Amino acid sequence: MILYPAIDILDGQAVRLVQGNFNERTVYRDSPLEAARAWVEAGARFLHVVDLDGAKHGSPRNLAQIEAITSELSVPVQVGGGLRSLASVRAALDAGAERVILGTAALRDVDLLDDCLGAFRERVIVSIDARGGRVSVSGWQESTGLPADEVIESLQHRGVRSFVYSNVDRDGMLGGVDTDEVRRIANAVRGRFIYSGGVGTLDDLRALVDLRQVNLGGVIVGKALYEGRFTVDEGQRVLQGR
Repeated sequence: MILYPAIDILDGQAVRLVQGNFNERTVYRDSPLEAARAWVEAGARFLHVVDLDGAKHGSPRNLAQIEAITSELSVPVQVGGGLRSLASVRAALDAGAERVILGTAALRDVDLLDDCLGAFRERVIVSIDARGGRVSVSGWQESTGLPADEVIESLQHRGVRSFVYSNVDRDGMLGGVDTDEVRRIANAVRGRFIYSGGVGTLDDLRALVDLRQVNLGGVIVGKALYEGRFTVDEGQRVLQGR
């Protein structure tokens, strides 16, 4: 498994939210590039970048920040937030993203999803963001009422093979992971997925490793790294079983 340090960009800064609430933000770095550089220097092998302004407004707002990260640092970057048109997906890839993450658009615009998969199949990930097991959209602000595992099944029928699954209720809380939930999602995913939400200690990472789910390819960690609960190197060693 790979550790993905998270860089969430809001108003030009690297922040973390609590349970997806835009009004409960903590600014950790004034420069997202400097946040990214710190994680790479600490040993990050991949970065997870989210344009929160884009997620909120429905179109990318921080492509210049993303291009600065991808052009100055040597690790691949996956990018999400506001990618709701083929043009915006192309723009994110042109800005240097290795992979793009579709959220709202994948659920509400099946034609766009088909177009993105047709054009960039291996570089497209779909984000499933859930509150109480039900999928949320529009920057986590709206609930669809749909069970996450059913949405995953439906998307797989359309050709999606890679997912990010986020437990919004646990996001930014450092309260641990719900291993039963992760196991249930793993049973639904026939391709690969990355988990996000609630990681606060190395024991949380060990709990994910102990699930021995071969389709769980990585874990996104934000606040725990910013707060110094553990280092990138320590987290990666645990995920590699060392």
